[in-house]
Amino acid sequence: MPFLNQLELNSLGFKRLGKNVRISEKASIYNADQIEIGDHSRIDDFCVISGNVKIGRNVHIAIYSQLSGGRPGIEMCDFSGLAYGCQIFAQSDDYSGTTMTNPTVPAEYKSEAEAPITIGRHCIIGTNSIVLPGVHIQEGTSVGAMSMVTKTTEPWSIYFGAPAKRIKARKKDLLELEKAYLASEQIN
Repeated sequence: MPFLNQLELNSLGFKRLGKNVRISEKASIYNADQIEIGDHSRIDDFCVISGNVKIGRNVHIAIYSQLSGGRPGIEMCDFSGLAYGCQIFAQSDDYSGTTMTNPTVPAEYKSEAEAPITIGRHCIIGTNSIVLPGVHIQEGTSVGAMSMVTKTTEPWSIYFGAPAKRIKARKKDLLELEKAYLASEQIN
């Protein structure tokens, strides 16, 4: 997959851009002045990143994923990731029929849910999963494929389903690997 070079990345005008960031030439970035990206992070083909978005270090966003931060914002903490086709929405229309929907309708005829989303350190969101406004995916959470996360999770847990429910605890062995990895960076 071809990635933007450093000159192209700099020309987008990010709020903050770390070192060794890789963004596909086929990704769509909107409101770059509101987007922060940490060191060693990667955004793959056909991803859409827009609005207030903060991406930590060593974060991977796989193809066809979307982060819509809007005003409230999305934060993806260090070592987190989205598998293929994940959708993360910090704001959403009201689908109850009480108000109108879609961006062509003036605001006074609509009601949007708007709340920040946090995806904690060492979280992984499985293929084609959806995270709705106001959800905080706590550190170490793993979300299975095709899940819909509607509520804040417990840390170091595995979730699955629509709506996502806690299945069991998740191991923390990877924290030792993180220490070794970060120590190796100091040596090199």
